[in-house]
Amino acid sequence: MDITRRAIFAQAWPIILGQALVPLVSVVDVAVIGRLSDGRNLGGVALGATILNLVFWSFGFLRMGVTGITAQAKGARDDEEVCATILRSLALGLGLGAMLLVLSPVIVPVGLRLMSAPAGVGDAAHDFLTMRFWGAPAALGFYAINGWLLGLGRTRLALGVQAVMNGVNIGLDLLFVGALGMGARGVGLGTTLAEWSALAGGIVAIALVLGPDWRGQLRAIGRARLLDMAAVRRLVVVNADIMVRTLALLAIFTWFTRSAAALGPVPLAANHVLMQMVSISAFVLDGFAFTAEARVGAAIGARSRATLLRAIRLTGEFSLGGGLLFSLAILLVGGDAIAFLTHDASIRALANAMLPYCAAVPLVGVASWLLDGIFIGAIAGATLRNAAVVALGLYLLTDFALKPLGDAGIWLALLASYAYRALALGLAVPALLLRSL
Repeated sequence: MDITRRAIFAQAWPIILGQALVPLVSVVDVAVIGRLSDGRNLGGVALGATILNLVFWSFGFLRMGVTGITAQAKGARDDEEVCATILRSLALGLGLGAMLLVLSPVIVPVGLRLMSAPAGVGDAAHDFLTMRFWGAPAALGFYAINGWLLGLGRTRLALGVQAVMNGVNIGLDLLFVGALGMGARGVGLGTTLAEWSALAGGIVAIALVLGPDWRGQLRAIGRARLLDMAAVRRLVVVNADIMVRTLALLAIFTWFTRSAAALGPVPLAANHVLMQMVSISAFVLDGFAFTAEARVGAAIGARSRATLLRAIRLTGEFSLGGGLLFSLAILLVGGDAIAFLTHDASIRALANAMLPYCAAVPLVGVASWLLDGIFIGAIAGATLRNAAVVALGLYLLTDFALKPLGDAGIWLALLASYAYRALALGLAVPALLLRSL
């Protein structure tokens, strides 16, 4: 199995580019709203995006669990299970997305009430969320397809589909918000249409992976194999653990936003501006974590300890270097980015004051991001779940303890949450190596 630095980077760079496009859409949203409107509208989009991320990424296991299962099936050279995995996971994603759409008239008002939306912010957030939920089936279906492509190491195809989705999203965002003045509703509608385009592109990608007879290969998966109870049970158990893990992590970011909202519209908007830089660094550095998922899963499937250890070491080297570079970049150009994203003087002032804390996130957080990838590839859902729950509990205690520090305390607690999670996962690595091979 080819496991060199060149091979790691060749697999990682398409993911890095694709991941960089994900937060780019949010950056465009913030820039359009932040430059053409006031802090309340920017805060409304920030609040709506937080609620939506909490709901949608509660089902992020459709990406993460599928990657590990697919990678191990590939490592074991079980092509039939590779095909069965995408059918099972895609059906699950579409079904769960349809359920969210049906429940959205209840989810949206409850979410806004729980987030204690400041005056003037709730209406914009409601418009944004109402439109976004129409894309729920496509979004969750694409999670499954993306996880499958990453598990197979088909990162260039994943990049292509991601590029199509983000290109459509940015174009519609500029049309609906910049040209037609639709505000938060336009942002939501543009993203929803882009998600449906991504689902269509993902189906094309499946066909390209399986070849000209892709329909025949999928039909050949018998009902008995597709509904194999051991495989279905494994998918459900792994996904349940990762779902708890994802909910715990989303709770951290939701609490982070809620804490800022409690301080007022300016801290809420300033932190949202800074979180665009955090998102870009996290999404880009996840390129190495996703590579670790595929490499670790394939090594375990092939039962190769040497390959597993080398995959962990090489992806770790790239991750650490990337975290350092992103921290330096945020320190150097963060002020200019803030000035570009918003014209509000009070938001700019607070964002610049909090910039050093924001710059520390990539360096502090990169270990937890990489370890996530390692344990997802190993399909160690229980370990991921436990580490996230511990990190959430300690984060809340830290946030309460640092309340007197205001917005600085909010950022320090967030930094601590990354350290807590990295420590919990790091302590579990020796047991993972003994158990997996």
